[in-house]
Amino acid sequence: MTTETSANGSRERASFGFADVDLGAKQGMVDAVFHKVASRYDLMNDFMSAGLHRVWKDAMVSWLAPPSGRDFEGLDVAGGTGDIAFRIVERSRGRAREIVCDINASMLEVGRERARKRHLDGNVEFIEGNAEELPFASGRFDAYTIAFGIRNVPRIDEALKEAYRVLKPGGRFLCLEFSAVDVPVLDKIYDLYSFHAIPAMGGVVAGDKDSYRYLVESIRRFPHQERFAEMIRRAGFARVEYRNLTGGIAAIHSGWKI
Repeated sequence: MTTETSANGSRERASFGFADVDLGAKQGMVDAVFHKVASRYDLMNDFMSAGLHRVWKDAMVSWLAPPSGRDFEGLDVAGGTGDIAFRIVERSRGRAREIVCDINASMLEVGRERARKRHLDGNVEFIEGNAEELPFASGRFDAYTIAFGIRNVPRIDEALKEAYRVLKPGGRFLCLEFSAVDVPVLDKIYDLYSFHAIPAMGGVVAGDKDSYRYLVESIRRFPHQERFAEMIRRAGFARVEYRNLTGGIAAIHSGWKI
């Protein structure tokens, strides 16, 4: 997010793709995008990552390593369709309880239906809520995860503070997000794919070029790995580190509440 103040000091600005919009307007604009793509969210991620998002999500859950020998409660934010939550429950051999919190009701409905079909609705609960003002008590969760969602939050710094607040001491923060490619040549290939192929495929398959164009642009506006790591530290987290995936197309950031 970028924030600016107008000459009279009255307005904050936020990025919506390559456009700058009023901070208060961004959430509604993002909601409109995800209402449109909710039923095709996995397909969207396949387009955005050339199918690699599934491997990256597995890598995130492997790094989290949810225990199978004790009870564990995690919060997955902006994970409406349940992808990360389901992986955590399955990795824990059914010992984990996950709450999925998403601001978008359409995404949550997709997740609830998927949980029922996978017989995981006893382990995963879906709650509508804002990442900037989580409806949970302080110090509740063993882990906070967010995958491909934090770049859509209007005030990322507020979301990070909330992540810190709801974690127990010793709790873990993990964020999987598209990031800055750090491999020569790959960065140019990925730019061509992102700005030309993805919106075109979105138009053909989903009839929605604009939503896919926004999602590509939002990746480019997101802070690069080191800058985002510093934002996590400023929120209070310790032992902050990150791992690049596929040359930096995505990255997993980790931090601990000490």
